[in-house]
Amino acid sequence: KLLIANRGEIACRVIKTCKKMGIKTVAIHSDVDANAVHVKMADESVCVGPAPTSKSYLNMDAIMEVIRKTRAQAVSLNVSICCSCFIYRKQKCQKGVTFIGPDTHAIQAMGDKIESKLLAKNAKVNTIPGFDGVVKDADEAVRIAREIGYPVMIKASAGGGGKGMRIAWDDEETREGFRFSSQEAASSFGDDRLLIEKFIDNPRHIEIQVLADKHGNALWLNERECSIQRRNQKVVEEAPSTFLDPETRRAMGEQAVALAKAVKYSSAGTVEFLVDSSKNFYFLEMNTRLQVEHPVTECITGLDLVQEMIRVAKGYPLRHKQADIPINGWAVECRVYAEDPYKSFGLPSIGKLSQYQEPLHVPSVRVDSGIQQGSDISIYYDPMISKLITYGSNRAEALKRMEEALDNYVIRGVAHNISLLREVIVHPRFVQGDISTKFLPEVYPDGFKGHKLTDLERRELLATAVSLYVAEQLRSQRFLGTPRIPIAKSKRSSWELSVRLGDGIYPVAVSKDGSSFSVEVDGMKLNVTSEWNLASPLLSVTIDGTQRTIQRISRNASGETSIQFLGTVYKLQILTKVAAELSKYMPEKAAEDTSSILRSPMPGTVVAVSVKPGDMVSEGQEICVIEAMKMQNSMIAAKTGKVSYLRSLKTICNLSKRIEFK
Repeated sequence: KLLIANRGEIACRVIKTCKKMGIKTVAIHSDVDANAVHVKMADESVCVGPAPTSKSYLNMDAIMEVIRKTRAQAVSLNVSICCSCFIYRKQKCQKGVTFIGPDTHAIQAMGDKIESKLLAKNAKVNTIPGFDGVVKDADEAVRIAREIGYPVMIKASAGGGGKGMRIAWDDEETREGFRFSSQEAASSFGDDRLLIEKFIDNPRHIEIQVLADKHGNALWLNERECSIQRRNQKVVEEAPSTFLDPETRRAMGEQAVALAKAVKYSSAGTVEFLVDSSKNFYFLEMNTRLQVEHPVTECITGLDLVQEMIRVAKGYPLRHKQADIPINGWAVECRVYAEDPYKSFGLPSIGKLSQYQEPLHVPSVRVDSGIQQGSDISIYYDPMISKLITYGSNRAEALKRMEEALDNYVIRGVAHNISLLREVIVHPRFVQGDISTKFLPEVYPDGFKGHKLTDLERRELLATAVSLYVAEQLRSQRFLGTPRIPIAKSKRSSWELSVRLGDGIYPVAVSKDGSSFSVEVDGMKLNVTSEWNLASPLLSVTIDGTQRTIQRISRNASGETSIQFLGTVYKLQILTKVAAELSKYMPEKAAEDTSSILRSPMPGTVVAVSVKPGDMVSEGQEICVIEAMKMQNSMIAAKTGKVSYLRSLKTICNLSKRIEFK
């Protein structure tokens, strides 16, 4: 019987392998996760506290009590617990309880970035220049940063997942980065220690998966390319990397294994490297856990890493030799988040999944998720919805399947980053393998704006939208397969419509021929064919021989409709010719003047307010700090003014609570 001290998709992933191996499982959960998928999948479940992770999933006393009560024989730990529980593992656990993961000393050594860097140096692993001790305060951070030379990376010693990390280009950013990184580190990991090292500009982020047993055997399971990131968090991963040649791959793999052996590592782990344009690579950190992106490694090697971890924990030797580890095909993973990609490449979104459908009908698609239709995305946990993985015999095939899978993924009720993911995987630079950790800011210097339609794509969207509109109009005239009014006029076969898309208004002529529509846009005719199943969230449409999968997100009686086309949601208004003529007499609602209001761009908790009523503030000055999904964000004034009033509430929501200044 195995207790899983985690939640979400990774807990579900462990349970699936346990079921395959015939091992019973125990899930722990917070009170708000009582109906979570991992709780339903497990054989037993126990509540360990309220929603905040520090009081539930990181509550070691409560977890130890669950181990005792359920008589669990093994425990699978999450990374934050791993970083802080080695004392408990020695002193608190019952005899005979096995931990699925590396030994205590390896967790302690590799979980601390300062100690791990020293160990890596001693193991002859390439390391990034920097300060190897703990930074005491902001003043010392500035002094060290000056000695190293800007830019520098400030990061949490016990951190991971992009939390507690800041890049500083000058003294002011170093002081600010020290404050935010220490606060995030304390909140996420219970450890506010920081280190500073040289920031390698424009590198690739490539990691090596290692697997080691308790008998001195260790393997490297090839690499994963993880360079597509935002806020130091990975967004798209793939295996193998387009950049590495066999010699560099072997050198990185051998150094990763050398480090694992130096700390007597015994489990699955990941050694992360930064790689520059000349293929020089530098040790970044070692994660003593199963990484989020592990599925791409499983796809190209054929190994079940969870099963291997359980076998190693039980004491079995590895079943494979280094020569047995293949690279079969190509795998790509997209992290699907409940985030608005149009705000800083992804600010968290909360809400209930009113409709949810995974694209499992697409060949060679794998979805690792811990949610279902009706699940809540809350402010307390990471906003990940799922990991979407596609596999192909080569990279082009894997990317084409990912494109199809993203088009067929139905998510309603929360904002999501499908549009950004789809744009990344079809971008020429990404397709050519020309990427780095700066890919997103370089490709979208003004922020992500969605897909930019070509003239042909615009015509396809307009033709699809009006065909869908006419198909619905025809359906509304029928009731149980017969006309609503027996004496109704004969069916129409042509329509003249006006469509508003963005700033443009387009006259469109539509005629019906069987299940097809002939649409004239910009003087060009397009033939649109579909089954027109208007009850389905997905609609497969063929436009002049080109197949597209679209989703109609919303519609209303005034002709306004939202359609997801090529991953991006477009808002259109479709009117008859007469209605379009009359619409110019309709007054437009004036936009709200928000220049004097500081409004949170996301739901979260106010952790600090830097002003009070009556204070004078300057443009760009910090007003407050919002914490959401374990990340802290500084809210700044948009203009110079005087603080009029504050509504002092613990939780700040998008629209209802605000700070106003004049």
